[in-house]
Amino acid sequence: MSKIFPKWSNAVPLQVLIILTVLGVTVVGLVTYYFTPKYTRVGYAPTQPVAFDHGLHAGQLGIDCRFCHTHVEHSRHSTVPPTSTCMNCHNQIKTESDALELVRSSYESGEAIPWVRIHELPEFTYFDHSVHVNRGISCYECHGNVNEMEVVRHEHPMSMGWCLECHREPERFVRPPEEIYNMEWEPASEQARVEMGVEFVHDWNVNPPLSCSACHR
Repeated sequence: MSKIFPKWSNAVPLQVLIILTVLGVTVVGLVTYYFTPKYTRVGYAPTQPVAFDHGLHAGQLGIDCRFCHTHVEHSRHSTVPPTSTCMNCHNQIKTESDALELVRSSYESGEAIPWVRIHELPEFTYFDHSVHVNRGISCYECHGNVNEMEVVRHEHPMSMGWCLECHREPERFVRPPEEIYNMEWEPASEQARVEMGVEFVHDWNVNPPLSCSACHR
């Protein structure tokens, strides 16, 4: 047998076993990381330095999204509100609340509150908020029922495939311009929404790009 197989062939089974083990561990690691909420961020709801209840502010009190997230209609980014925005109300409401101590100290010192970012697209992805909200896409479509969330969470995967669903069939997602920021708006039926959406897509000349360069610039 030694004349058929050289001596180094004795080590082949062990080498194959090691390679398969490393490959298996790598595959399990990649699947565990890339197919869990930690990577897709779905369900991610970090504890913020100040417990801001969107359900209270945007839901019960009916505060418009744009009151805090200014420039969303004119800018690529939806800005994080400065402390002065909070103090527009809280210089008169709950002025002595312990829960708002960090807000008051931030306002006095000028040092920004270290909010924890929830929604974060990859650096190689281009997204413009103003383009979407000005063409009938509501905050709800990407962020879910924020007006019902005590703690804001990452609601949708925001993956390439998820975004393309809307780009391929925008009529299923657009809504009347006066309802863009109304988180409680619902169409009479799915069919009625599509019929209305077809009209909006035509009238507004909505033509979402499907090429790679649309989002990867």
